[in-house]
Amino acid sequence: MKVRCLVLACMAIVCQAILLTAVVEARDRWTPEQANAWYARKPWLVGCNFNPSSAINQLEMWQADTFDPQTIDRELGWAEELGFNSVRVYLHNLLWAQDREGFLKRVERFLALADQHGIGVVMVPLDAVWDPQPKLGRQRAPRPHVHNSGWVQAPGAEILGDPKRHDEIRPYITGLIGRFRNDNRIHAWDVFNEPDNANTNAYGKEGANTELENKAEMATLLLGKVFAWARRADPSQPLTAGVWLGPWPSHERLSPIEKIMIEESDVISFHSYEGLEHVRPRVEQLRRYGRPIFCTEYMARPNGSRFDPVLGYFKQEKIAAYNWGFVAGKTQTNYPWDSWRKQYTAEPDVWFHEILRPDGSPYDRREVDYIKSLTGQKQPQ
Repeated sequence: MKVRCLVLACMAIVCQAILLTAVVEARDRWTPEQANAWYARKPWLVGCNFNPSSAINQLEMWQADTFDPQTIDRELGWAEELGFNSVRVYLHNLLWAQDREGFLKRVERFLALADQHGIGVVMVPLDAVWDPQPKLGRQRAPRPHVHNSGWVQAPGAEILGDPKRHDEIRPYITGLIGRFRNDNRIHAWDVFNEPDNANTNAYGKEGANTELENKAEMATLLLGKVFAWARRADPSQPLTAGVWLGPWPSHERLSPIEKIMIEESDVISFHSYEGLEHVRPRVEQLRRYGRPIFCTEYMARPNGSRFDPVLGYFKQEKIAAYNWGFVAGKTQTNYPWDSWRKQYTAEPDVWFHEILRPDGSPYDRREVDYIKSLTGQKQPQ
């Protein structure tokens, strides 16, 4: 009996040592050569930030009661018709806590649907924009005529603001990425969207008591951990986190969180909601890192950020491009950011984001024709 116990104890020690070794031996950041070799095997990646029109936020998109594969399939079909071959999709840590296996099955279902339409996916596990108090269960109805009135942060302020609770996120990051680490339907992991966004034009103003005063500090701390956890999962896909404020004239002048974003990313990603005269110098600044570049958010028509000419420039430079929004729906992002402060009673004449109406018809036919001309999907006249 004693011998058996000793053997079991030794086996436990060996297993623990193996696990510790696996933790220590996280994969390195890709070299520029590795990143460029990976990207050379890819076509020009072009698509949108995708959320089905039937969901107000990430939780409503993925929870069992409101997961809507019929709408997802239909709208991904419309994306395929435009020639899109990639979409960027947001997840949430609360979904993992609520029902890990059910959540993963729904992610698998989504990946299968996207793959049937020839579309790969950039996964976004965490996001620091909009409501800092996410709650599981039935999501509130949209506020009429207000841009992204129900989108939620992941993690919420309660976890982000307490460094002792940051480790609660680790099983989600390592488990999610580990589950799909060799899945070629996933194009990249965009680990944390705009982590230091203070939401000053929305919840940061209306709910000042709910947004963290030291959010940038806490987000910087968590982001470094998230990159480390993601690498421990040893993904075959690249990791990234997008710089979004700009400009970035030199590496030395980057903020602490921007330095983590750049220094930890396998491929460089950024956001820009301005015209080509602003986009081009941003790209030139990021070229100094010698890595593939993804623009994971762009296109806000009143700001001068339009498909023509910005998307054409991205194709010319082989910059992966993901505009914000696709089908107008419960997120209401066809309304502008200032709808949080200015009252609207009907949709704006010039849409802010989105490409299609709920029935699949284009907001602007010329715009859709331009996109198809770049993706090779333009129909003969």
